[in-house]
Amino acid sequence: MFVMHNSTAHSRSHNGSIACGGRTCIERLARATTPHCPITSSVITATRAKTISMAAAAAAPTSNVVPVDTTLNPLVASVKPSKTMALTDLATSMKEAGIDVIGLAAGEPDFDTPAPIVEAGVAALRAGYTRYTPNTGTTALRKAICKKLQDDNGLSYSPDEVVVSNGAKQSIWQAVLATVSPGDEVIIPAPYWVSYTEMVRLANATPVVVPTTPEEGFLMSPEKLAATLTPRSRLLILCSPSNPTGAVYPKEHLEALARVVGAHPRLLVLSDEIYEYITYAPAKHVSFGALPGMWDRTLTVNGFSKAYAMTGWRLGYLAAPRIYAKAAAIIQSQSTSGASSISQQAALAALALGPGGGEPVQQMVRAFQERRDFVCARLRGIPGVNLAEPSGAFYVLPEMSAFFGPGAHADGFGPVPDSDTFCRYLIEKANVAVVPGDAFGADSCIRISYAASLETLGKALDRIAASLDPKIYKRRTGSS
Repeated sequence: MFVMHNSTAHSRSHNGSIACGGRTCIERLARATTPHCPITSSVITATRAKTISMAAAAAAPTSNVVPVDTTLNPLVASVKPSKTMALTDLATSMKEAGIDVIGLAAGEPDFDTPAPIVEAGVAALRAGYTRYTPNTGTTALRKAICKKLQDDNGLSYSPDEVVVSNGAKQSIWQAVLATVSPGDEVIIPAPYWVSYTEMVRLANATPVVVPTTPEEGFLMSPEKLAATLTPRSRLLILCSPSNPTGAVYPKEHLEALARVVGAHPRLLVLSDEIYEYITYAPAKHVSFGALPGMWDRTLTVNGFSKAYAMTGWRLGYLAAPRIYAKAAAIIQSQSTSGASSISQQAALAALALGPGGGEPVQQMVRAFQERRDFVCARLRGIPGVNLAEPSGAFYVLPEMSAFFGPGAHADGFGPVPDSDTFCRYLIEKANVAVVPGDAFGADSCIRISYAASLETLGKALDRIAASLDPKIYKRRTGSS
C-alpha cells in the first residue's frame, strides 16, 4: 500500500493569528528565492539592498589586496534558473513561515516510495552495501534494466549500453553533451521541460523551439519537424508522456516522425520516457527506439523518480548504442562517478515489482487519473480556460491567455501583462503556487501539478476560481 501526504498547511503567524498571503508576508522569505525569477524578484528588493549594504561593510578592505575577478563562464551566465525549483522552494518557505500556501509547482509524486523498495534500501544499508559501485552502475542493475527495456519496450540492449546516473536529469545532460557540438541545432517541441533548452545552451549548441498548440494536442507534426530541419540539425528531444503537457504521442504519430528523422543524415533522437508508466487508457506508451530503423538513432532516458515515487533516491539511466553510452560514461566518470549504491539496490526491488511497476505503481496511477479528471472538470468550469486533456504524467497545462495581456487587471494588485505576473498574483492573493508557461516556452499557459490529494486540489481550485471572480479581476481586452 502507498501513503498519500496531505500538502495542506496550517496558516498562523508568530502571534497565533492568521497569516496573510500578500507581498509583506512573502518578503520575509526573500532569502529563499532566486533573484533571476520574475515572480519572486519583485519581493526581495528591500531585503537584498539591506543585505548588500551589510556585506559591503563587512568586506571593506583592510589592506591593499586587489579585488578578485568574479567573471563567470559566458555559457553559465546565459543559463536561466529553473522556475519550477524557485517556486517550489518559495512555497516551502512560505509554509515554514506559517503561511497557508498550496504548492502545485513541484514535479514529484506526493506518495511514499512503495514498501518493498524502501525495505531493499534499508537491507542494503544493514548489509554494508555502502561503497562505490562501478561508474555506470552495478552489473545486476544494468542487466535488470536491459530485461525491463526488452520486456516492456521491445528494446534490445546489452549492459555496456546502459549508464546508470544520479537521476534522469543527469542522463539527459550527458546524452546532450555527448552528441552535440558547438553550432549544432537541437530541436525541441514546445511546451517543453524547463531544462532542455538550458542544457543545450550549456553544450554551446542552439535550441530550436517548435511551438505546438492545445488544438494540436501539444503534439509536433511531422510537417513541422521537416520544416525545421537544416544541415546543422543534430538532435530531436521528445518527451512522451510529456512534462509539462501530459501529451502522449500515439504510435502512428511517432512512426510519421520517424520517417522524417530517417531521411536526415545526422539527426538523432533523445527520447525522454521518465513518465512511461503514468499513462491513462486508451493512451499507450511507445518507445521511439523500438520503431523500425530508429534504434541506431535513439538515446532512451528513463528512471525511477516519477513512477516509483523515488525522487529523493536520485536514480535514472540512459540506454543507447554503444558509442553514445560510452561517451556518456566518460563524462560521468569525470564528474559524479557512480550513483548511490543504496539506491541501486532499491532500484532492483522496484524493477522486481513487475510490468508497469506492478500493483503499487498502478495504485498511484489510478489515483493520478482520478485527480486529473477532477482538476480538468474544475478548470473547464472557469470561463476563459482552454484545456487539452492530458493522457499521462501528472500535470495540466491550461491555456489562460484570457486572463493576462492588455487590459488585464486585478483589484489590489494591478496590471497582469503575462503568465509570470499572473502566477505571482495567484501566489500573493490566492496563496497557490503554480508555474508560468513561459518557463516551458508557452507564455499563454500555466502548469498545475495534480500530485496532491483531492482535498488539497479542491481547496487550491476554489482559491483560483475566487481570485478570478469578475468582480475583482478584469480579463484581457477582447477576451470573450
